[in-house]
Amino acid sequence: MLVAGVDSSTQSCKVVVREAETGALVREGRATHPDGTEVDPAAWWGALSEAISAAGGLADVSAASVAGQQHGMVCLDEGGEVVRPALLWNDTRSAGAAAELIQELGGGQAWADAVGLVPVASFTITKLRWLASNEPANADRTAAVCLPHDWLTWKLAGAGSLDALRTDRSDASGTGYWSTPTGEYRPDLLRLAFGREPLVPEVLGPTGIAGHLPEGASLGPGAGDNAAAALGAGALPGDVLVSIGTSGTAFSVAETPAADPSGTVAGFADTTGRFLPLVATLNAARVLDAVAALLGVDHAELSRLALSAPPGAGGLSLVPYLEGERTPNRPNSTGALHGLTLATSTPAYLARAAVEGMLCALADGLDALVAQGAEVNRVILVGGGARSEAVRRIAPEVFGAPVVVPPPGEYVADGAARQAAWVALGGDAPPPWSGGLVEEYEAKGVPAIRERYAEAREHVIDRTA
Repeated sequence: MLVAGVDSSTQSCKVVVREAETGALVREGRATHPDGTEVDPAAWWGALSEAISAAGGLADVSAASVAGQQHGMVCLDEGGEVVRPALLWNDTRSAGAAAELIQELGGGQAWADAVGLVPVASFTITKLRWLASNEPANADRTAAVCLPHDWLTWKLAGAGSLDALRTDRSDASGTGYWSTPTGEYRPDLLRLAFGREPLVPEVLGPTGIAGHLPEGASLGPGAGDNAAAALGAGALPGDVLVSIGTSGTAFSVAETPAADPSGTVAGFADTTGRFLPLVATLNAARVLDAVAALLGVDHAELSRLALSAPPGAGGLSLVPYLEGERTPNRPNSTGALHGLTLATSTPAYLARAAVEGMLCALADGLDALVAQGAEVNRVILVGGGARSEAVRRIAPEVFGAPVVVPPPGEYVADGAARQAAWVALGGDAPPPWSGGLVEEYEAKGVPAIRERYAEAREHVIDRTA
């Protein structure tokens, strides 16, 4: 029996077809997405169709699931047509709307109690407020609002009535108008943000059926990308998964929901009925891309240079807020380089500072998870950035915990496929797929790295100041 998993990420679409019982990869395909912080969803549909074709089609699969980038706002009119290009998670134009909403409900504690998170520009609810305030004609046309994976699942199922829109707990928990603690929508918060209640997708349980492919295969509920990655990597309570992709995330599997009034930890849900407290950064692997381009080297050489410099990079610290930042909530900030001397003005020291700075930003996230009760027995490192030898070897020095790196893979697409296998096979838990051999990295923590980074972090520049 075969199943398919889709990862519709910010940069591309990946499709994997796997054996349902064992998880063995049978075939795969991919296609690229356009750049930008707003995208016509038709581009996602075209890329999905191309990736499915490259993967040999889905005619022989028994079930499929779609995982997608979280928080994106897809607005549909009464006829199911897209009202305007979707605003993506990394679009920060709604930062002001987030501040308004926090104040209007009574502060961070009120939001954490209501839905398990505090609004920032990434979350869908802030984008709805922005739309209502800045594009009232488009807001008036909006009959339904959904998320990227919801829309793609709906399209795969034939794009019927708006009432056929479906989502899952993990992605719904990142909207700002679905309550992780109660498992229910908060229509009052939709009205607060948007002035009225557009139709929103029905939220399915872990093995709910969202529709069927034309060939008859069941469509699973899908997932947000981070929750799918946790399922694909086999994360368990006591594990913290750090994903270094376009964005950086640190999240743990928990038995109880989180409610952080500071907003640092978002109290998301996972794909299994548990919870997924999460910290996200806007700046991750692309920090390495930028520094590699600045130095005129490829990633292999960037890694070699970083490992040739000592821990702490001689006091050179890079605060990597190159695209603003979500955690901490500094959407208008810029990056900063501190501790530059004649001795540290070399490619090796800059390469080391880039790797350490990116990891320090994620380590701040680990601290926040621990403050919310998470255990850090080990860190599972995934994503494109985890392929860097320098990242793998420096991570335990920064995190102060053992680091394991599974084989390179498409963990978001794999998580979606594993969910599809759970739908197809039934049972109380997803099938226990083997993830293959992992690499283990241990090193003595170097607290001075984070101490110097913390000092530098307090001096970043805000472009609105």
